[in-house]
Amino acid sequence: MRHGKLGIGSALAVGAALAGTLAMAPAAGAVNPDTATLGFDCGTYGKGTATLTATQDGTAATISVSTSAVTAPIDVAANSVTSTLTLTKNGSGTATFSGSSNPAIPSGSAVSTGPLTGTVASGDSLEATSLKVVVFGITATCKATGAQDPGPFVF
Repeated sequence: MRHGKLGIGSALAVGAALAGTLAMAPAAGAVNPDTATLGFDCGTYGKGTATLTATQDGTAATISVSTSAVTAPIDVAANSVTSTLTLTKNGSGTATFSGSSNPAIPSGSAVSTGPLTGTVASGDSLEATSLKVVVFGITATCKATGAQDPGPFVF
């Protein structure tokens, strides 16, 4: 009987240790806020608002962008838009997130792109400053017209 109690006690101790270890593991979606909006001016291609949605898994992060600043002139096939999002990093440096993943976009609809991938460190504060979108070989460069709302992404 004593052996049985020792086995249960050991199992409980191991379970408690594992629970403590899991509690200390970083959360996959630790970025805050996870969604922000801002305005973009894309010159002759238009201007409008954008919604950015960020996720994080360790040092890997993704940002998806949906913006009314650029609309598709004709139907755009999935995974055919190349985008680069440039962000201010910690107030002085820069970070870029890029990719060529997008849903199919019907003619006249707002461009959605992402997830755009990048690398982050714990505590990084990132705020979008520009977005370059290449559709059918045509490049639209959009500049942020204000700050992200509710604020920068903090990873």
